[in-house]
Amino acid sequence: MISRPHLSLTVSAFRILAIGSLIAACQAAAVAPRTSSGECPLTLPNGSTPPGERPSPFHYGNGAIWTALWPDGIVRADQDYIDASGAIAMKWPWWRASGAVGSLNIDGQRIDGGAPPLGVVIAEGYGDRGFQATTLIFPTEGCWEITARAGRGQLSLVTEVVLASSAP
Repeated sequence: MISRPHLSLTVSAFRILAIGSLIAACQAAAVAPRTSSGECPLTLPNGSTPPGERPSPFHYGNGAIWTALWPDGIVRADQDYIDASGAIAMKWPWWRASGAVGSLNIDGQRIDGGAPPLGVVIAEGYGDRGFQATTLIFPTEGCWEITARAGRGQLSLVTEVVLASSAP
């Protein structure tokens, strides 16, 4: 029998390159410019599930902090989400793991036009790790960048907020 170590090395190298390309494509797909306006670089779910949670196609995270995103990265708010000031107030879940122990801090700004900063209500009583309920208050429709921080963890995302009546 003839030994062909170079052939098995070539097949192994091909498998490594194919897996690496697949991983890179999946990571690149996490942020895709698909919006109603076409100009908001939406963050899409990456399937990373918080510890202890059931898998969901809407999860987005990085091993330290997770959240759940709206379908296609677009928040479509109907009248039930509009508060007295005209702002759009949405409940938004977060999870923190061991690298993100501590108080959750969230900030955000509209990146496609002027607007006051994102309003945030962080519910009390959830401790310094695991699930954290919040309400994000978007003063206007538009393309919003949101960053959550806790301990050594940080997670950023971009979402478009539209009123359901004007949603595609």
